[in-house]
Amino acid sequence: MSVLDALESGPASLAQLVQITGLARPTAHRLAVALERHRMVARDSQGRFVLGPRLGELSVATGEDRLLAIANPVLLQLRDLTQESAQLYRRQGDARVCVAAAERASGLRDTVPVGSELPMNAGSAAQVLLAWEDSDRIRRALRGAHFTAATLTQVRRRRWAQSVGEREQGVASVSAPIAGPGGRVIAAVSVSGPIERLTRSPGRLHAQAVIAAAERISEALHNHEGNG
Repeated sequence: MSVLDALESGPASLAQLVQITGLARPTAHRLAVALERHRMVARDSQGRFVLGPRLGELSVATGEDRLLAIANPVLLQLRDLTQESAQLYRRQGDARVCVAAAERASGLRDTVPVGSELPMNAGSAAQVLLAWEDSDRIRRALRGAHFTAATLTQVRRRRWAQSVGEREQGVASVSAPIAGPGGRVIAAVSVSGPIERLTRSPGRLHAQAVIAAAERISEALHNHEGNG
């Protein structure tokens, strides 16, 4: 741990590691090399020790778990409030993945099983996950998309998106962004159901509830960061 702590402030040569940690030179070397084998430590172009890629992977995993722990009860409340299925989506490469869901108990359901990958070219969650990306990424994604740049501008302005029969015929949805620490959009919360219930203006019915749910999750993530 003292080797990792020492590297937190930046790259260090073996001599610097010895100096910072107070460990004997052979011990510091042995530990750094063992950590390197596990990808917890890596070397930069000058051969100095730096923090390794495994730490980033672990940090993503803890963020994912924390997001799910916070989001699950909020999705249940959102489902009870809107009487529609609620989902949480994260972007993964060129797809969006449903990472959590609260299903409607009965009646016509728009079931999106947890773990399913959906395209980024249709649906209100795709609009939300795309709207705050950089312009190059947006341009690429808009080729063959069921929505336009103007749609995304509107999504950014009002902080929610709606879609009617975009991804699947007869299904409508409303989504809002979840911001992680640093304000970056890391996920989208959605409600979806048949057009007969959600109408052709689903945002009018459910935008407020979906925005409130997204803000509750974002706030809890930020508070957790603050306390951490």
